[in-house]
Amino acid sequence: MKEIVRTGMDRRGLWRALVLAAMLCSAGASPANAAGPSAGAAGLGDRLNPEIGNGGYDVQDYDLRLRYATSDPDQELQGDETIVARATQALSQFNLDFGGKSLGAVSVNGQAASFKRTGEELIIKPASPIANGSTFTVLITDFTAAPTKITWAVDSVAFFVTPDGSATAPQPYDAHLVYPCNDHPRDKATFTFTIDVPAGHDAIANGTEIGHFTSNGRTVWTYRMNHPMATELTQIAVGDWDFSPTVQHGNVAIRNATAPAITAAVQPVLDLTESQLDWMEARVGPYPFDTYGTLIVNAPLFLQMETQTIMLTYAGILDRADRPRAFWDPALVHELAHQWFGDSVSPYSWSDYWLNEGHAMWYMLTYADETGQLEGDTAGGWPDPQGYATLDELMRAVYAHGDEWRKQSGPVALPKSGGVIKLSSLQVYDGGALVLYALRQKIGDAPFDQVERTWVTRYRDGVASTDDFIALATEISGDQTVTPFLRDWLYGQKTPPMPGHPDWIVNPVGSIR
Repeated sequence: MKEIVRTGMDRRGLWRALVLAAMLCSAGASPANAAGPSAGAAGLGDRLNPEIGNGGYDVQDYDLRLRYATSDPDQELQGDETIVARATQALSQFNLDFGGKSLGAVSVNGQAASFKRTGEELIIKPASPIANGSTFTVLITDFTAAPTKITWAVDSVAFFVTPDGSATAPQPYDAHLVYPCNDHPRDKATFTFTIDVPAGHDAIANGTEIGHFTSNGRTVWTYRMNHPMATELTQIAVGDWDFSPTVQHGNVAIRNATAPAITAAVQPVLDLTESQLDWMEARVGPYPFDTYGTLIVNAPLFLQMETQTIMLTYAGILDRADRPRAFWDPALVHELAHQWFGDSVSPYSWSDYWLNEGHAMWYMLTYADETGQLEGDTAGGWPDPQGYATLDELMRAVYAHGDEWRKQSGPVALPKSGGVIKLSSLQVYDGGALVLYALRQKIGDAPFDQVERTWVTRYRDGVASTDDFIALATEISGDQTVTPFLRDWLYGQKTPPMPGHPDWIVNPVGSIR
């Protein structure tokens, strides 16, 4: 107020300005809004990938209508899409992420909109501005995307080819290579998938199958994901699949799909799903979705992924003749744990990725410990190439590498790089699990279990950050020293002392084996 007076405005003018401001606020406007609509941000400013995602709106629902013209696994996907979103500012234009091959036309609220593509940004200018707080509908027609063949040189397996068809693995930033979207887990939405394929071929997507029908040589499959989902968790698989009979296990419908050549061999692995569900629910509470299952492709994918409600894996990791059960049984629990940690509760930013992977590793290793499988190849050679008799022994080995990993990859919740490979570092996975071990040592088993259960209920179907986790752990424990304790573990450049284990030693930096 003093600054306004100094500019020469007299008291009567000042009074008029204050009255006008009050009138604008009472009418639902603010000085910023009074300036008129503006362009939504071209990125969400994520610390590790500032350009991914878009600002100015919140997607509520995606309706994807996809067509595969032939049975050729290498063929392009063709699609139309309806997006329902709510404006979080008055918009003159807004962006979607899209790195597919082409698209036909765009309309907003039923009116043709102008658009252009710049890199992997789709910039849309509606015929009329969009009011702050209003719900608007975007229709995108005739977009196309092409799958890739899996090779060591391929940059992304967001949309990949197998001998039996194609599937998707878009984590972390690549769903927009398949369809236009706001490609950041901060903006979750519900989904409908309608997939048109040649008769005799199958389609799989996240959520519950609504039904399928065949007419004029084509089969149309429809799936509905009623729980909000991050785009990076999308699964769209088309081709020849064997569907196992759906099994109702409590409130969860279990459905699996496998490449025909491997169905018989992997069935004993799939038979473990019910007991693994029971194990996880006993520790963190009810499974957060209506369906669960596994999609197993017969291709050298070299990854598993927690695509929401139907995790993705490949035949090689489940080869019971070549690999011990201690390798693949806990690995399946890892992806199951993600349905709570990463899917139902998604990270606010990619620096919070440890909340996904640290938790999945924690439950994977705890399961291996309780089922006597830590002495096998559970850790996959991480952090050292031998088995461990107990979880404590494994955590001690992880602890020894703490400073090395902090120098290589950054603190657990401050990764140095958002690159796809570097983001999935030992620090984020094993180091994230070590943070949870340290927290349990600090506050005790019962409070720790309460933190975990409260986390997945309080933030169910939403997003949460590292600082949210710190605040919750402090709240549940009733110990204000938990905040600086966890901040040191998650953001510090040096590995803190381990509670209860004063004899544990951190290797000198530079002694990496």
